[in-house]
Amino acid sequence: MKFIVRVVMRQIAQVLFRVRLKGDASAFKADRLLIIANHESFLDGLLLGLFLPLDPVFVVNTGISKQWTFRMILSLVDYLAVDPSSPMAMKKVIKLIESGRPVVIFPEGRITVTGSLMKVYEGPAFVAAKTGATLVPVRLDGGARSYFSRLSGKTPKRLFPKISISILPATRIAMAEEGSAKLRRRNAGEAMRRIMQEMIFSSQPKQTLYSAFLDAMEIFGRRRNLLEDMKQVEYTYNDLLKMILALGRLVAHETAENERVGILMPNVAPTLGLIFGMSALRRIPAMLNYTAGSDGLQVACVAAQIRTIVASRAFVEQAKLADKLATLKGVRIIYLEDLRKQMGLRDKLWLIFFALRFPRLVALPAVPDDPAVVLFTSGSEGKPKGVVLSHRALLSNIAQIRAVIDFSGDDKFLNALPVFHSFGLTAGALLPVLTGTRLFLYPTPLHYRVIPELAYDRGCTVLFGTSTFLGNYAKFANPYDFYRLRYVIAGAEKLADSVRNLWFEKFGIRIFEGYGATETAPVLSVNTPMAYRTGTVGHLLPGIEYQLEAVPGISDGGLLHVRGPNVMSGYLRFDKPGELEPPESSAGKEWYSTGDIVSFDEDGFLKIIGRVKRFAKVAGEMVSLEVVEKMAVTASPSLAHAASTQTDPQRGETIVLFSTDAALTRENLQAVARSAGWPELAVPRKIKFVDTLPLLGTGKIDYVTLKTMAEAL
Repeated sequence: MKFIVRVVMRQIAQVLFRVRLKGDASAFKADRLLIIANHESFLDGLLLGLFLPLDPVFVVNTGISKQWTFRMILSLVDYLAVDPSSPMAMKKVIKLIESGRPVVIFPEGRITVTGSLMKVYEGPAFVAAKTGATLVPVRLDGGARSYFSRLSGKTPKRLFPKISISILPATRIAMAEEGSAKLRRRNAGEAMRRIMQEMIFSSQPKQTLYSAFLDAMEIFGRRRNLLEDMKQVEYTYNDLLKMILALGRLVAHETAENERVGILMPNVAPTLGLIFGMSALRRIPAMLNYTAGSDGLQVACVAAQIRTIVASRAFVEQAKLADKLATLKGVRIIYLEDLRKQMGLRDKLWLIFFALRFPRLVALPAVPDDPAVVLFTSGSEGKPKGVVLSHRALLSNIAQIRAVIDFSGDDKFLNALPVFHSFGLTAGALLPVLTGTRLFLYPTPLHYRVIPELAYDRGCTVLFGTSTFLGNYAKFANPYDFYRLRYVIAGAEKLADSVRNLWFEKFGIRIFEGYGATETAPVLSVNTPMAYRTGTVGHLLPGIEYQLEAVPGISDGGLLHVRGPNVMSGYLRFDKPGELEPPESSAGKEWYSTGDIVSFDEDGFLKIIGRVKRFAKVAGEMVSLEVVEKMAVTASPSLAHAASTQTDPQRGETIVLFSTDAALTRENLQAVARSAGWPELAVPRKIKFVDTLPLLGTGKIDYVTLKTMAEAL
């Protein structure tokens, strides 16, 4: 009788929820088996019991087992009721696994209220390590969008959403042989958390930017308010879809398939429309840095073989870019204002009666490994290079970020970082649009008084920024401006201790520092609420492999090489126009050398020691220029400093410190070095006073200019 009821219920669930079971079930044949799953809704246990190809024992909370509604469902399966507060609870589970029965457990212990992974308990991890059981991660996706979930009312829900069950490759957690029982248990819990994060990331669908947008629109609904910019108009998914289709078609009239087309636009809604629209019709947006100067723009156009640039006439006039554009050679400028006038009756009929009704039929055939965008390096250490990022790289990085940070439909992003910057594009723009999170776009990060006011007025909960920008926002903000912020994430440059402390003291907010590169789309690691350590940039994201290459003169750490799905397709260089140079390093093909010297602590937290190019070789010893700058900041914390080098025939190199503090002396620096234990060699022999330090448009220090200035002394 029980078997018949289960078969009938399985058929009903299949019809209602269109359940799709994916993955290799061969691991379920292990002698000692522990199945772990994320917990999205009250449906999870029922669906696993109905669709998994085995008859497991479910571990449930005693509180749940006493409710009559769940007792009816539990009567169809074998279950073990345990009290999580009892120290004997996990011993029962251990005995059950050792007896040979497969067991299903939810390591989160509760249904998610964010839609993302929540706290992972150590108990299930200890069971897995103690028994040596085979762990099979199972990802449930879709239940959180049903009325059986515990997400807030702001998250769109459906009565019968489509649900998928993904079976991931089996793994194990080894029990540490050394350390206290508490430490071994904690280490096992950390291993379980990482397995769960890998599961969330690995089960993401493989698709393109445009198809990912359409999926998000189907999940969250065409009428969901999504995007706002300085026009103070809230755009829904349907509004953005109209922009995508219209702009994509108009640009397609002027360009060819697979052509790299320059985009010279600020942070406004049509910019995102261009990116998705061109992507749908197999044009590759090349995001030009309008702060780079005429030479930088020309280098970018040559490297990527850009023949056409799409810009806004109003933006060009406001940003005073006309003179820069006039100097560009071999490039045609087309303006959005003119394109809109070219939209004829045929285009309007196509949009209304075909494209908006059947948006998936509009897209030209594409695969995830096709180029999605071209970004350009800052040029802080040489000529800007074009970085080709595929659909897979961008979407993988978004999935990696979502696996470790719990953004939800209740959040609202404030993104003032320009979308020509990888941090501003992937994390600040694409991530919220593709995850149903509201977004406010602001055209510049330099308005230090305006941005805190916007955060307050718009009720923003997520803010991205560089250390420089965040420090300036904090100086001008009212202590209550950031009252709603849940996440402040810093990247692109090292987070200054003074900025971290200021935010904590003034706003009570902990800044989560991350690390990455344009070449990795961009995030490689980030501190999170579940894994945070001051002075580090967190754990590497799921799916990223790494190697450390020994560097002469550096005893603690090495040169970081990485490989993963978020790594670029390759470089486009000025001296080899249009020729894609795939990533390769001393670690092998498909590996990217970050150029950073790093170290990992015993818990896997990543610490940046410095860039290879930012070390000086003084009298045969390697000296970090970042240590020199930190020394200067300690001696004069309120002003700006930057270090460079000049050639010295006798000592190899001489360190030159550029400072905006006219009163800073070598004696001041020597006193700081002695108290902090820094070597005497790190104290610069030359200190040059400057009114301001040269900066790039991204806010980073322009070290190329500094090097030229140092050599000219």
